[in-house]
Amino acid sequence: MKKIIFFLFAGPVLTATTLITGCAQKQEETKQIQQVEDKVFVVNIVPDSLKLKEYLNYHKQVWPQVEAGFKKAGYKKIVLYRYDHLLVMKVTVPVGADLGEMGKLAEASDPRCAEWNKLMNTYQQGVHGTLPGQTWVEAKPFYQFGDQ
Repeated sequence: MKKIIFFLFAGPVLTATTLITGCAQKQEETKQIQQVEDKVFVVNIVPDSLKLKEYLNYHKQVWPQVEAGFKKAGYKKIVLYRYDHLLVMKVTVPVGADLGEMGKLAEASDPRCAEWNKLMNTYQQGVHGTLPGQTWVEAKPFYQFGDQ
């Protein structure tokens, strides 16, 4: 049996077609592979040890409605990192996605999503240089090593 794979780019979507041949049978299988990109954001947790502990505890058991909202809105992956009170968030989303619209979709999917964001906002404050009331800000890449 021989397997041949063809790739076709159409905008932000990569289509992979697999043609399986052999033993007098021919089968074609097509999958769409969506192109994604990573975005990185930073925020501080207010300088209060108790608040930090509470925030981290909430993230040990993120409400299921919140994660369902992420999925419904189109987020592919979200990873949080921390150093002391500094948080870094890496989100994987479809190429060219409007993160503002995705956030609105997530919040609209269930009232608990908006409730979660409002609650988490009480623990967060912007990094140096942000506007008053601004929390998460995008960190833009300025150096990259390796293929990608």
